[in-house]
Amino acid sequence: MLKTVCLKGSILLVTITICGCATASKKPDLGLLYTKSANYPKPQRNPVIIIPGLLGSKLRDVESGTVAWGAFFGKFADPAMPKGARLAALPMRKGIPLKDLKDSLISDGALDRIDLNILMLPVRLNAYYNILRILGIAGYRDEDLARSGSVKYEKGHFTSFQFDYDWRRDIVENAKLLDEFIKKERRYVQNEIEKRFGIKDYDVKFDIVAHSMGGLIARYYLRYGSADLPEDGSLPITTWAGCKYIEKVVMIGTPNAGSVLALRNLVEGYKKGPFIPAYPAALLGTMPSFYQLLPPLNHGVIVKSDDITGASLDVFDADLWIKLKWGLASPKQARVLKILLPEARTYEERYETAIDHLRKCLARARQFRDALDIPSDPPEGVSFHLFAGDAIPTEAVVAVDMKGGSIEVIEKAPGDGLVLRSSALMDERIGGEWSPRLRSPIKWSTVMFLFTDHLGMTEDPAFSDNVLYYLLEHPAIE
Repeated sequence: MLKTVCLKGSILLVTITICGCATASKKPDLGLLYTKSANYPKPQRNPVIIIPGLLGSKLRDVESGTVAWGAFFGKFADPAMPKGARLAALPMRKGIPLKDLKDSLISDGALDRIDLNILMLPVRLNAYYNILRILGIAGYRDEDLARSGSVKYEKGHFTSFQFDYDWRRDIVENAKLLDEFIKKERRYVQNEIEKRFGIKDYDVKFDIVAHSMGGLIARYYLRYGSADLPEDGSLPITTWAGCKYIEKVVMIGTPNAGSVLALRNLVEGYKKGPFIPAYPAALLGTMPSFYQLLPPLNHGVIVKSDDITGASLDVFDADLWIKLKWGLASPKQARVLKILLPEARTYEERYETAIDHLRKCLARARQFRDALDIPSDPPEGVSFHLFAGDAIPTEAVVAVDMKGGSIEVIEKAPGDGLVLRSSALMDERIGGEWSPRLRSPIKWSTVMFLFTDHLGMTEDPAFSDNVLYYLLEHPAIE
C-alpha cells in the first residue's frame, strides 16, 4: 500500500513538474537577440517615427498652460465644468471650413504616461512608454525625450521621433502635418549622417510604428502625401507620394475598417473608466476624427433593429442623425451646446451651428473613408506589418432603433476589446462574399495576432520581440 501511495505521489509530482515546465511563460532576451543589430555602426538603419492613436497625444492650452488631455488632476480641463468643456471641444462656426476652425490647444508630446487622481492620490499609468522602452533596447534614441532632458542619451542618438498631434482634428490635416514633420526630421538626420559618416545628402528613409488611429494617418500620408481631399467632394488621385520617404509601416490595432464604438461615442458620449471624466456626445461631436473612425457602409455592421435583411444604415448621412436625434442633433445635448456656444443667443441659433458642423464632419468622413478604400497597390520597396488582437470579444454589429434612436450591440467578434480583428486586417469578406483567403486592399507583408487588449498589445513580449525583428532584421522589400 505504501509503495502504491509513493508511486502515485511520484507520478503526481512528475506530472506537476512536466505541466509546470510546459506552461511556464518565458520572455525573450531582447538585448541578447538584437544588440549586434542595434549597434551596427553604419547609417543604413532607418530612423523610426512613432505615431500614437486617438487620445494618444497630450493637449495643452498654449495661453494658460492648462492640460486639456493627458492629466486628470491639478490644473487640467475638466469637461464637467464650462471652461474645461469649451477648452476641450473644437470651435464650431456656421459656414466656416473645418480646417479654419482653430483654437489655442497644441499637442505636447506622445502620451507616454497618464496622470490620474485616485482617492486624492496622484497616480501614473503607462501608455506609450513601453514602445519607447522597447525601441530604446534596440538602440533607437528618442529625440523628443532627449531635447526635453527627460532622458540623457549619449551623443549617438538621432534615430527615433515622436509625431504627436491634435487627435481631435481631421486625419487628413494631421497627415499634412506628418509630411512637414518627416521633411524637417529628414533634413536633421541627413545633417547628422554627414557629420558622422561624411555622406552628404544621404537618401534617408523612415520606418513608422503607428498605434490605432495613427495607422490611418500613416495610410493616408503614404497614399497621398500632403495632398488634401478635393473641396468639391470628389476623390483624390492615388499617387503614393508619401512612400518617397518610408520603407516599413508597423500598425498596432489600427481600425482600418473603423469601429462601431466610434458611433456609440458620438451618440452616447465617452467614459473611459472610473477615474477619467466623462465627455458628453456634443463635445465629442465637435471633433472630425471621431466621425472618420466610423465603419464603411459595405461591411454592414450598423443595421436597423427591425430589418431582418440586415441592410446597412448610411451613418455618413447627416439627415439620418437629425431624424434619430443623435449627437450634435440631440435635444438632450442642449445644455452642452449652450456651454460650447456661449455667444449664441437662442437654442435655434446654437442648433443651426451644430447641424452645420455635423454636416461638414460627416461629409469629410465619407470622403476620407472612400479615399482610403480606392484599390491601389503601393510601389515596390514599401512593406506593411500588422499587430492585431483576436482573443477578446469586441463590439462588431449594432442595431439601431429607428423610432427612438437607441443603439444595441447585437453581435461581438474577435478583437482587442476596441478594434475588431477584421477591422485591423481591413477584411473585405465582411459584408461580402466569404472565401477562405483574406481579401484586403492593404498589401500586408506580415500579420501577427496577440491575445491581449488594445493598449496591452504594446506590453506583450511577442510584440516587443517581433517589432524589433521587423525594424532591425527583416529583409528589405526589393
